[in-house]
Amino acid sequence: MPLYIYNSLNRKKEEFKPLHPGVATIYVCGPTVYGHAHLGHAKSYVSFDVVVKWLRHLGYAVKYIQNITDVGHLTDDADEGEDKIAKQARLEKTDPMEIAQYYTRSYYEDMDRLGVDRPNIAPTATGHIPEQIALIQTLIEKGHAYETNGNVYFSVSSFSSYGKLSGRTDQDALQSGGRVESRSEKRHASDFALWKKAEPGHLMQWDSPWGTGYPGWHAECSAMAMKYLGETIDIHGGGMENKFPHHDCEIAQSEAATGKPYVRYWMHNNMVTVNGTKMGKSLKNSVNLKDLFQTIPPIVIRFFILQSHYRSPLDFSEAAIKASQSGLGKLQETWQALTSTTPGSGELDAATYEQRFCDAMNDDFNTPIAISVLFDFAKAANTALNSEKGLSENALKECRRIFESYGHDVLGIIQTSEAPEPADNVAGKEMLDDVVSILLDLRKQARENKDFKQSDLIRDRLAQSGITLKDTKDGTEWSVSSYK
Repeated sequence: MPLYIYNSLNRKKEEFKPLHPGVATIYVCGPTVYGHAHLGHAKSYVSFDVVVKWLRHLGYAVKYIQNITDVGHLTDDADEGEDKIAKQARLEKTDPMEIAQYYTRSYYEDMDRLGVDRPNIAPTATGHIPEQIALIQTLIEKGHAYETNGNVYFSVSSFSSYGKLSGRTDQDALQSGGRVESRSEKRHASDFALWKKAEPGHLMQWDSPWGTGYPGWHAECSAMAMKYLGETIDIHGGGMENKFPHHDCEIAQSEAATGKPYVRYWMHNNMVTVNGTKMGKSLKNSVNLKDLFQTIPPIVIRFFILQSHYRSPLDFSEAAIKASQSGLGKLQETWQALTSTTPGSGELDAATYEQRFCDAMNDDFNTPIAISVLFDFAKAANTALNSEKGLSENALKECRRIFESYGHDVLGIIQTSEAPEPADNVAGKEMLDDVVSILLDLRKQARENKDFKQSDLIRDRLAQSGITLKDTKDGTEWSVSSYK
């Protein structure tokens, strides 16, 4: 089965055929770095991490660009308000660049812990001001943009297919534009800013042909995507909330400048809810990743995210996380059994499960179905392992290959090896052994006293720290099943 991707532009699944055979180019809108990453960021970037991993698994040479927005994103997401990073700098009484650098480092720390691969290139908006100015100049020369009072706006009426991604009509755009700006500076209320004049005292500003100012939010992605990937790119990803205005504006300014299709496949991930309610800072229910990592291993968060399709909403709740932790522990136990069992003589039809997994991933990266296939495979493997014949050496090798290739390399949810311990951490590992042994003795005593509530509490608290317990006829075994 070839790879099919749901193209948001055409609103249907389409077979993936890259512009250049064997090469896949992908641009994903990165974070605006004015605060720590939250669960919504995790859903987006874990989802697209798996997209990139699967494309590479299929043999494509993938060039993956994910930008960092460190200027130009205003507080109302349109053309008014204060720059989000400048505002945070004012609140923290520091420089905008320090804010951007600090939260960029924080973002990558969190993504690293989630097992998200770094992009090939991570360009910043402030590092590509000349490219944005050049794009704006081209649009002015072609009659698609105009300057007024040091501001430059894109003329929406000059691009007849504006709104083709979101389905918003020009009238919708006019109403939206009229809501956020009632001044007569724009020719039409729906026109959007390409360059903004910097007011006196503005902390971020650059020289331009139109005076001192800074780029609009939309200009950066077009300028950087086309600089590194060409005028037409294969895949552009981002959140559903970015369809309008951000991605509609990207399409308009890019295609108006080049006369070529900007993106061949648009992909949009859905939002995160918390106990059924939309997550957002204004609602004070935003889930900070650093806070989550205090009690939930990052690999469990990754597994939780991938149990939902990228185009489906993800509902965060304590019960859902607990179920994810339990399920992931079972898959990890199967991997450990496959790597520690003495070979027997039995066989297992692993190829059928492999094909089912690949079919799921080729159907618009359907990770929930792919994970369910892994569970079916784990069940079959455990049944064979516990049978009188066990599994032959070749069968064990094939089972391990599937877990490693798909559970580890593609989905990133199975740990196939212990992380190397630094030389100065040996004492710490010995201390961990001693602490866990004490807790296991306390748990054993609780079970003998029929205090199962206390016994379960010890097991669950250890699981939250990434330590899985397995009760056997010879006693309780423990292992580090996930990283913190």
